[in-house]
Amino acid sequence: MDNPLPKSWSIHTRPEIIAKYQILERVGAGAYSDVYKGRRLSDNLIVALKEVHDYQSAFREIEALQILQGSPNVVVLHEYFWREDEDAVLVLEFLRSDLASVIADAKRENGLSVGEIKRWMIQILCGVDTCHRNMIVHRDLKPGNLLVGDDGVLKLADFGQARILLENELVTADNDPPLYELDAADQENICQGPLAGRENASQEGYGNQEPEGMSKEDYFREFDEVKAKHSVDEADKETNVHDGNTSCFATCTTSDREDDPFKSYNSFEAEEAGNDEHGAFTSCVGTRWFRSPELLYGSTAYGLEVDLWSLGCIFAELFTLQPLFPGTSDIDQLSRIISVLGNLTEDIWPDCVKLPDYKTISFCKVENPSGLESCLPNRTTDEISLVKKLVCYEPARRASAAELLHDKYFNEEPLPIPTCELRVPLTKGDQDEDSPGGWYDDMGSESDFDELGPFNVTTTNAGFSIRFF
Repeated sequence: MDNPLPKSWSIHTRPEIIAKYQILERVGAGAYSDVYKGRRLSDNLIVALKEVHDYQSAFREIEALQILQGSPNVVVLHEYFWREDEDAVLVLEFLRSDLASVIADAKRENGLSVGEIKRWMIQILCGVDTCHRNMIVHRDLKPGNLLVGDDGVLKLADFGQARILLENELVTADNDPPLYELDAADQENICQGPLAGRENASQEGYGNQEPEGMSKEDYFREFDEVKAKHSVDEADKETNVHDGNTSCFATCTTSDREDDPFKSYNSFEAEEAGNDEHGAFTSCVGTRWFRSPELLYGSTAYGLEVDLWSLGCIFAELFTLQPLFPGTSDIDQLSRIISVLGNLTEDIWPDCVKLPDYKTISFCKVENPSGLESCLPNRTTDEISLVKKLVCYEPARRASAAELLHDKYFNEEPLPIPTCELRVPLTKGDQDEDSPGGWYDDMGSESDFDELGPFNVTTTNAGFSIRFF
């Protein structure tokens, strides 16, 4: 290479890694990880080496990818390296593009055909369905985390925020029943992709692929022992915030926000330091434009449905090549959603009053919400209906990935094109996956209140409430 790589990074000095891989170049960087393109010396296979600086994110990604191993629409984890007092390094299959690049290219060219859109959707749904059948919620679905190979196969990636909802009730991907069905000629193009061979377990580091002869139960028992060795007090780590039952708005209590209701809420990717005694999750996950209303209102008792909202936003973007709700802050994000769907009330979703910030953050009544139709101009009734099945307030009403794979939309003309005919961009655009904007550049704001017009702050016994006009 013309520009030599810095050798101060641990990945360049760890003998167990450089003995097996040549580090070629750094291809991505964020607050919690750096990604390098590498070459496996044994067979010249090009791989991605992801050095994860946050132990909790590393464990989550390894756990999820081990469970999903063999799924055609989930990125392959070849092996990983992890020693005490060192960052984890995950060796993943290298995919040079992503759905965000597909959308960006389509904007510059002639858009996406219906056949292309359907094929991208089917692949996304297959990946999400496999996750959800295994009770894994991804929590950060967005175009930039949907990687694409040269063959057009799309794979879910970046499971650093994923959670396993029921670890003792896992369903293996091998037992999944057939999902989407078309005629025999097209069936080979659906939910299929190249499967990487299983790697032999390395003796370097703490773990890799499940060794032959070891059951999944034995593997996770050993994995839990490793996790216990690395357990730290997350309250002392700057990269994580133990928010317990609090939300991204910190429920606007004065003790949480130091008497400053105008403090920026852009730091929304903090991870929970573990479930509290009630098993609550943090609401501060995902990328703002794809976050569900229950997360924006501070829910810590959510489930797989938060991924389904994100799917609806991604599908809408495939149709229009524009983000559905490009909020500049969390409050602006809610405001944009309400302007389209109308106010969130008990009539629409009875349990909305249980959301931590529902009574703290309020908006004046929207008399004439624009509706999703206004966001999807020139799209068919069936296409609008598909998005409506996902982008709705009540989580229980959102259609599952399995249900959508059987939707009539995918069986009607024009049919999904073969995967091999999909247009794949030559490169993946630069992005910081750990920034509030993720793939996108225009999501930052000094304060949630900069662009929202007049509002009232009312002192309450619990702190204060904010009403926007």
